Amino acid sequence: MKIKTKAYAKINLILDICGKRTDGFHELFTVMQSVSSCDVVTVEKSKGQGIRITCNDDAIPTDERNIVYKCAKAFFKANNINRYGISIDIDKRIPHEAGLAGGSADGAAVLVALNKLYKTDCSEEFLCTIGAEIGADIPFCIKGGTYLAQGKGEVLSKLKPLPKCYIVLAKPDTAVNTAAAYRSFDETGKMRTPDNFGMLCAVQSRNLDEISNKLDNVFEQFIEVPARVDIKSVMMQNGAIGTCMSGSGPTVFGIFKNRDNAEKSAVLLTQFAKNIIVCTPVSKGCNIYKVIE
Repeated sequence: MKIKTKAYAKINLILDICGKRTDGFHELFTVMQSVSSCDVVTVEKSKGQGIRITCNDDAIPTDERNIVYKCAKAFFKANNINRYGISIDIDKRIPHEAGLAGGSADGAAVLVALNKLYKTDCSEEFLCTIGAEIGADIPFCIKGGTYLAQGKGEVLSKLKPLPKCYIVLAKPDTAVNTAAAYRSFDETGKMRTPDNFGMLCAVQSRNLDEISNKLDNVFEQFIEVPARVDIKSVMMQNGAIGTCMSGSGPTVFGIFKNRDNAEKSAVLLTQFAKNIIVCTPVSKGCNIYKVIE
């Protein structure tokens, strides 16, 4: 049996760091939204033993360093499966090191696919528990849609869905190391706190204009991203009602009410970014769309 799963990217509508925890992690307050840009992850049983990974992007490791390897191994351990042989293929479409949780989305997709492939009938919450041990974004990437995430990012509260809109993702040709970004926060702190309560009110009232007005990311206060100002300017000049950086960057996104404006903006952004995607909000984190017996 072969399972094909879409693993959706995420953006952060608001991201605040509330402090450092005693376990070394950081306390977060962030509203995350799944978007239609996705990787395609294919999982199937194979002859022999072990976990084999292939990927169309040479920059992605295909050994035990890959998050999908760690998720698969954790799944088998949690379900007391000692003998296994699987092949995992990642068709990478989400830019990596982009603040879009592409790796976490792939890990979530593997957990969901293995649950079906091995007929283990694990609950979504159990899969989230497995995933949380590997990466804080994985539980959200399993659930997907619109959620408030707290704690390390694994404490999730479901919110009302984002109204219909178009989202342009623009990733400059640079990478931001997440661990280094958090170290910068530890060293410099933040100058101001995003309007967390205001964003929650805007999301729960499904007011797209107010949501777009409240977009904020604390990392923008101390992480420098080349062309970020230019990207935001192009978006706003071409119909965006709000812009923000996602995660620890460097991807900048803009929210548009009109598809034509979003697509026009995407064309104009090619002078500042190589990876540009026009997408929409989705209600799932990953989606099994094909099962081949």
